[in-house]
Amino acid sequence: MQNFQHITPPLRLYHGPDSLTHLGRELDRIKSQRAVVVCGDWLAKGPLFERIRTALGARCAGVYGEVLGHSPVASVEDAAALLRRVEADAVIAVGGGSAIVTARAASILAAEGKPVSELCTVTEADGRLRSPKLAAPKLPQFIVPTTPTTATVKAGSAVFDPASGQRLAMFDPKTRAQSVFIDPEMILSAPRGLVASASINTLSMAIEGLTSRSHDAIAHGALMQALRLLAQHLPQAARADDAAVRGQLVLAAILCGQGTDHTAAGITTVLGHAIGARHEIENGTVNAIVLPHVLRFNAEAAAAGMAQVAAALDLQRSATQTPEQHVVETLASLFDELAVPRRLRDVKVPRESLPETAALAMGDWFLKGNPRPVREAAELQQILEEAW
Repeated sequence: MQNFQHITPPLRLYHGPDSLTHLGRELDRIKSQRAVVVCGDWLAKGPLFERIRTALGARCAGVYGEVLGHSPVASVEDAAALLRRVEADAVIAVGGGSAIVTARAASILAAEGKPVSELCTVTEADGRLRSPKLAAPKLPQFIVPTTPTTATVKAGSAVFDPASGQRLAMFDPKTRAQSVFIDPEMILSAPRGLVASASINTLSMAIEGLTSRSHDAIAHGALMQALRLLAQHLPQAARADDAAVRGQLVLAAILCGQGTDHTAAGITTVLGHAIGARHEIENGTVNAIVLPHVLRFNAEAAAAGMAQVAAALDLQRSATQTPEQHVVETLASLFDELAVPRRLRDVKVPRESLPETAALAMGDWFLKGNPRPVREAAELQQILEEAW
């Protein structure tokens, strides 16, 4: 019998055509009268925003409609300034991962009154990672997702510093979503490519969670169901715009986000972080490229977890292939069907950037969850070279 603990944060989730009708009621439940919407300009200036405004009624105190991909620090600081200026009492994040992270991170900056550099996880002189305690109360978070992103249910907020090329990660459980509203018109607003990329990121995280060193059977059950939903619905989502299919992918992302809170992640997630923002590439695209190489690197240490992945993907036992080989072959077929690039060079990642990328990745909090310990940057660089 293995030791583990499983504590599930509260979440109120609404799914379906009537979901947004509950937003006002949820805000009334916390007596909110000055909510701020955080979203991208495409939404703030588009016809769909009227659905959000109608749901909010007179409770809307402001709109930050300038969210940028990968949540750069300056954008987050601007959103935090708006929250303070209008004395917001709730935040409504509408969009994909960048909108959700920007809303969370802005709430942290507005409450703590310090720069990101003083609030983010740092690497100590001895190599250990330290995450500061963020004690100030935070604004309640409400989320209307447009993509199937695991960010919906997370407590971490990683923002991008263009000056250093680093992701600065802040962690505060008080910024977890209180309520999530999965509205069919909102999730149909995202381009198919973005839906596919976000879902590949979910798939990668679910695999890494199952192959991590965790022994949390409840989390593993959530991750296996997430993989089943992805395997069934992701190919369909790439071919047609179907609200029911996309809704299942959003549920898969939520299951994965909750599950990986208890299992951690690994090298694929870390390399996605290190490459994505610096080279303006979706994390899911990077994940698809590096995941097969990471699975081979972890094969021996992750054998038990890989058997669970194979079971979730409904792969039959093979007399000629290991579970790892069978999974890699299946993923390659899926990524080919989705027309995902297969090499880092195909997405314009310069080969000369690989050593620096590997060095940056060594400071990522998620690396400690990898089933095979990574002791030096050269190991990550080797994986990057294979993927290049």
